[in-house]
Amino acid sequence: MRIAMIGTGYVGLVSGACFSEFGVDVVCVDKDKAKIDGLHANRMPIYEPGLDALVADNVKGGRLSFTTDLAAAVKDADAVFIAVGTPSRRGDGHADLSYVYDAAREIARSLTGYTVIVTKSTVPVGTGREVARIIRETRPDADFDVVSNPEFLREGSAINDFMRPDRVVIGAETERARAVMKQLYRVLYLIETPIVFTSLETSELIKYAANIFLAAKITFINEIADLCEAVGADVHDVARGIGLDGRIGKKFLHPGPGYGGSCFPKDTLALVRTARDKGSPLRIIETVVSINDERKRKMADKVVAACGGSVAGKTIAVLGLTFKPNTDDMRDSPSLEIVPALQKAGAEIRAFDPEGMEEARHMLTGVVFCENAYETLQAADALVVLTEWNEFRALDFERVKSLLKTPILVDLRNIYNPADMVAAGFHYSSIGRPTPRR
Repeated sequence: MRIAMIGTGYVGLVSGACFSEFGVDVVCVDKDKAKIDGLHANRMPIYEPGLDALVADNVKGGRLSFTTDLAAAVKDADAVFIAVGTPSRRGDGHADLSYVYDAAREIARSLTGYTVIVTKSTVPVGTGREVARIIRETRPDADFDVVSNPEFLREGSAINDFMRPDRVVIGAETERARAVMKQLYRVLYLIETPIVFTSLETSELIKYAANIFLAAKITFINEIADLCEAVGADVHDVARGIGLDGRIGKKFLHPGPGYGGSCFPKDTLALVRTARDKGSPLRIIETVVSINDERKRKMADKVVAACGGSVAGKTIAVLGLTFKPNTDDMRDSPSLEIVPALQKAGAEIRAFDPEGMEEARHMLTGVVFCENAYETLQAADALVVLTEWNEFRALDFERVKSLLKTPILVDLRNIYNPADMVAAGFHYSSIGRPTPRR
C-alpha cells in the first residue's frame, strides 16, 4: 500500500515512520522546504527517542520518503493522512482548523482515483464532515471517503505507543474505507490489538474525551496533594491506595506543577468551546482548565515561600524546562508560567534542560541558560526541579550543596525522598508530602 502523510510535525512524522516500519510505502509532505531538506539529511525537527534511527532505516529500505510536492504524493496514494497542526485559536479557545481545511482543498485537487482521506490531527466533532464537504465542493467528481483515525501518542514514548497501542480507533462509514484501514493496520490486527470502528463523530469525540479525562485525573491528584499538605498526609500513599482499585487505575496519579504540552491544554479548551456551542457545557472540564492555570502560578508562590517569603535579588537554579521528560516540547510547559513569575518577583533565573534549551531560548527572556545541571547551580540561592529528567534523579548532592549559596531545594516533581534530602542537609519541600524534621 502507499500513503501520503500531510504534515511532518510530531504526529505526522512519527506516524509516517511507524507505518513505513509496518511495510507501507509512505511519502511525508511538508511545505517547509528547510524541514524536508533536514529530513533528507536525517535531521529530525523534533526530539523523540529512537525516531532518527527508525527514519534512517526505513529511508534506506525505500519505504519512507519526504517531499514538498503534495500533488505528486497524493496522486497514487491509497490513503492520505491529514496530520497538520490544530492550535488553539486566539481569543476564543476554539481549535484553528484552517490548516486542516487548506490541506483538504489541496488534496482534492490532486486526487486521481478512489482514495481514503484520513484526519489524524486532533479535530473537533464535525470536522470530518466538513472535510468531506470541502473535497466534494472542490472536486465534485472525486471518488473518496473521509475517515477519522485519532492518534494516542505520548511524547517520549510515541514509537512504542504506535507499534503496541492499547487500541486503534477508526471512524469509517463505508465497507470500502474500512477495508483500506484494516489493511493499513494489518500488523496490529495480527497481534490482536483492539481495533474500534465507529462513526466519524464518535471517533473524533473519543480522542477529546480520552485527553480530557486524563487532564482531569492529573488535576484531581494535584488538588488532593494540596489537601495532603494541609492535613499532613502523603499524596503518594493516597495515590497508591486509590490506584490499586481497578476502576481507578494508577496511571496519571502523580502530582506536579500542572499539565502542559501540545495536547491537554488546547484539547480541553477546544472541547469546552464545542460543548458550550452545542448547549451542553462540560462544567467539570471548565473547572479543570481553571485549576490547572491557577496551579502554575501557585507553584511560583511555593518557591517564594521556600526562599523565606521573597526572591528579590536572589538567584534561582531551575532544572528542567520542557513540559515532561524525553521531549524538547515547550508548548504550555509549566516553566513558561513559573519562570516569568519568579522573574517578576525579582529573581534571576539560571536554567538547564537536556533537550529543550533551543526552544526555551525563544520563549523565555532574561534567563541565563547553562550547559549542564551543575553549572546551573553555581552560587544559586535555591534549586527548583521543574521536569523529572532521569539525569536529575542521580545528582551528587554533596556537590549540589557545595555549589548552592543556601541548601534550599524545591522539588515540584517529587523525584527525591524527603528523609534523604533532610539527612543530606537540605531545606527540602515537595508536593503533597510531609517533610521530616531534622
